[in-house]
Amino acid sequence: MKVLMLGWELPPHNSGGLGVACYHLCKSLSKKGVDIEFILPYTAEHNIDFMKITAAQPKDVIEVIKSGIAYDSYKYIHTDGSEEWVDIYGQQLAYEHAVDQIVEETEFDVIHAHDWLTFRAGLRAKHKSNKPLVLHVHSIESDRAGGDTGNPLVREIEYLSMLLADRIIAVSAHTKYAIIREYGIPAENIEVVHNSIDQTSLEELDADNAYRYLALMKQHGYRVVVNIGRLTIQKGLPNLLRAAREVVLRAPKTLFLIVGSGEQERELLQLAAELGIGKNVIFAGFQRGKNWRDAYAIGDLFVMPSISEPFGLTPLEAIGYGTPSLISKQSGVAEVLTNCLKVDYWDVDEMANQITAVVTSDALRDELHRNSLKEYERLTWDHSADKLVDLYNRHVREVVV
Repeated sequence: MKVLMLGWELPPHNSGGLGVACYHLCKSLSKKGVDIEFILPYTAEHNIDFMKITAAQPKDVIEVIKSGIAYDSYKYIHTDGSEEWVDIYGQQLAYEHAVDQIVEETEFDVIHAHDWLTFRAGLRAKHKSNKPLVLHVHSIESDRAGGDTGNPLVREIEYLSMLLADRIIAVSAHTKYAIIREYGIPAENIEVVHNSIDQTSLEELDADNAYRYLALMKQHGYRVVVNIGRLTIQKGLPNLLRAAREVVLRAPKTLFLIVGSGEQERELLQLAAELGIGKNVIFAGFQRGKNWRDAYAIGDLFVMPSISEPFGLTPLEAIGYGTPSLISKQSGVAEVLTNCLKVDYWDVDEMANQITAVVTSDALRDELHRNSLKEYERLTWDHSADKLVDLYNRHVREVVV
């Protein structure tokens, strides 16, 4: 089985969970004999040996460099030495045209496109090759807009692509119902394939935690609540800060570590100050490597208060690094994780109650983690890959017939 995989990012050059999910899914697919050519919009070294990675770039461009994090701009370096900055929509168009050329030179059985950024390219590849198109939906525009309608151009791309695709993969039932609600796609056209966790990818911790101040404060009886993710409207962080104010009133020796960056960063800094909890909230910025791992490990509780989270890998990563989780009921991971605390994203009072319960009871914290770890150890990307291989085979047979 040969798959033309269309994706926007892979680690370590990723802005969030999309690249991580693509990486581990492809790794599991390759173990099952699937031959993958992964088309990226930029040039970078990924040190990946289980699939072929191709950079989609115009013929007169030597290199495409991703600028910043999230859906940002790109820098083109042309053969004549000149440089050109391209915004996200221009890059998407360039990616679409590049995939059009790649289709002429590549043999494949099925097209697999991840999220709206690659959907137009997927449609073009389908039209040109007459191969089945599978759309993998990790989030939709209403998720990213925090429940609002979002960008009308993005919504149009998502809607049209889903109407024309041979099959739609949703990363959770939560996402499937959102697709039906927002776009009216028939339920039978959508298959749920949950994300998972690769336990072998979590590196071992060392004794010297990078957050030495927090480690020292914990020795003096403080407890730490952690959030790791993009600082965007989708993630529901204003509600976490409002809950934090109530927690600090009841349990003053509670510190909140916020790891990530995004357009809400200044707003959240200001809100923490206005709520009078500035000294209890630490904004650590975007982190990778040891600082990222140690942020999970230093926590007594990980909180994901997302307004709408299609799946949400971070609570599973937290469990892997020794920290129990509190997650919003409006998340896909809530469908596969039972032994954790759950709350409606809008219920600030209940969120504060549950956080307070954990930071004031080490026994509750430890019991939560013991039970969630048992669930965590049963999760694997191989189950997700099995479902996709079966789906590929079904649609390839239909085309042959």
